Amino acid sequence: MTKISLGAHPYLLGFDQIERLAERAAKGAEGYPPYNIEHIAPDGFRITLAVAGFAEPDLSVTTEDRQLVIRGRMAEPDGDRVFLHRGIAARAFQRSFVLADGVEVEAASIENGLLHVDLKRVQPRQIVQTIPISRK
Repeated sequence: MTKISLGAHPYLLGFDQIERLAERAAKGAEGYPPYNIEHIAPDGFRITLAVAGFAEPDLSVTTEDRQLVIRGRMAEPDGDRVFLHRGIAARAFQRSFVLADGVEVEAASIENGLLHVDLKRVQPRQIVQTIPISRK
């Protein structure tokens, strides 16, 4: 089967970025940890991840190429602990969210086992640019 590329069509010049964003979004379909996304009026969003058992040093929140990346890795438990049952997930994770142009991370906080990442849509400045026409 042949893959159709948006960037190859003459009327869609420069839209190859949409194709890359769709591929990134499809890769981020794992189910751990669970999360919520809320709309906070008028221009805000909040992503909340359930990170029970993770401490602040175990988590990192970064932006990489218009993508919000949240990683978690717990320190190894003490060797003297013996679990009869281990039902609380302690595995490492990476959760990614593609950010639209103009959406920026405002803050991140952890409370009661929930990691909150607040986002805000920034209004772009209106820029009018005149392009000079040269004569050859």
